[in-house]
Amino acid sequence: MASTVFCSIVSAEEEIFSGQVEMVVATGTIGELGIMPGHTPLLTGVRPGPVRLILEGGEEEIFFASGGFLEVQPTSIHILADTALRADDLDEAAAVEAQTKAETELADQKADIDFARVAADLQEQAAMLRTIQKIRNKKH
Repeated sequence: MASTVFCSIVSAEEEIFSGQVEMVVATGTIGELGIMPGHTPLLTGVRPGPVRLILEGGEEEIFFASGGFLEVQPTSIHILADTALRADDLDEAAAVEAQTKAETELADQKADIDFARVAADLQEQAAMLRTIQKIRNKKH
């Protein structure tokens, strides 16, 4: 039996996962991280995108985190996300629509918009679509 570590994923609204995992894969501020039991303590920012959990027994679950922090302690891993969703709950049509709207706003140089906000929205929607693509690849 593989060794496991406790993991929780919490958004501003609710805890969406709590349980034992064999591995967590997420994108931190300096790149992709693979965290297993016994990992060195760590605190890093989380970039928008998929968070993969390898559960006890090897089953995989994918979540989307819009950003936040990841903390690794000797007996636990905590992801504190601004927004977190189970990947199966993502709405691809809404993400594509939001991405198109953000791209249009950026292209309209005459619009009175907050370019930093729109660029951040565009990055988040692109990350959400990458997460949806990871799920599709997993199912095939």
